[in-house]
Amino acid sequence: MSQFQAPPLDVSSVLHGGIHHPTLRKWQANGRNLTKSMLIYPIFISDDPDAEQEIATLPGQKRWGINKLEGFLGPLIAKGLKSVILFGVPMQMEKDDRGSAADDPKTPVIQALHLLAKLFPQLMLCVDVCLCEYTSHGHCGILSSLPNPGHSNQPTIEMETSAQRIAEVAIAYAKAGAHCVAPSDMMDGRIRAIKLGLMHAGLANRCALMSYSAKFASGLYGPFRDAAGSAPSFGNRKCYQLPPNARSIARRAIQRDAAEGADILMVKPALPYLDIISDAAQYAPDHPTACYQVSGEYAMVYAGAEKGIYDLKEMAFETTESMVRAGASIILTYFTPQFLDWLDE
Repeated sequence: MSQFQAPPLDVSSVLHGGIHHPTLRKWQANGRNLTKSMLIYPIFISDDPDAEQEIATLPGQKRWGINKLEGFLGPLIAKGLKSVILFGVPMQMEKDDRGSAADDPKTPVIQALHLLAKLFPQLMLCVDVCLCEYTSHGHCGILSSLPNPGHSNQPTIEMETSAQRIAEVAIAYAKAGAHCVAPSDMMDGRIRAIKLGLMHAGLANRCALMSYSAKFASGLYGPFRDAAGSAPSFGNRKCYQLPPNARSIARRAIQRDAAEGADILMVKPALPYLDIISDAAQYAPDHPTACYQVSGEYAMVYAGAEKGIYDLKEMAFETTESMVRAGASIILTYFTPQFLDWLDE
């Protein structure tokens, strides 16, 4: 009996010839490779001007005082850092129910904006806009009432009042030199309120508006809340952050924020929500799509590498390039300093 011989491959079946060399593999990205200009580096700014405090749950990240920023950022800018996003960490400032410290001239973010605009005029300065770091209750808006004991432990948010308060803070940051304001509070209507506020202040053409359009109620925010001291004092944020399985409302939020005047649309977290990143690129194709590789994602990649499960660099690239493949053109990531080196190799 003759030995079975498979028929020859069809010419369209042979794919490996296109990926046998590292440069060939890069070409298969269809022009969508990770680049330095895509990266935004999240930085925590302390109200202690001399702070350089390590964050235990975020390996390699620190809270920085404004007196340390030049020495910290100068070398990164020399390597090609293009943009940062600032998060205020008011460790000493007094907190109240409306987050009055958020736009106080002494707040660390405003002081950092003034300084960085002078030190590094080419660096794009984005600022997170939220109240949770500055409110006594730790929620992202202004409360109309505290929870009723024995009932839901959720806050009741004054949406319109909160949106206006968020707009006030955003405008203060724009006046202080922010090139881009990014409200992360997830209050209804805050994009429209900020856009109108920027227009009224004559800043709409000088300050971009990046919306956290699809921000999910995720378990991956723990290290960030440690870093920023922004955990709520009661309840949680599920009444204003999106349910993880709610793809349809995420699409609605993306389209709403685009219509209300957002210049950039963000999805957060990133890796568990690649489908939403793809939706954002599809449903708002004329807007840049951003995503935030959040603190828990970053910490997980680090933890796996420390356990020897995979190589840190390889997994950092694999996870981040999946976001680019899904449609993101802007990525907020704590891996930015490493990528500035890795992308030159």
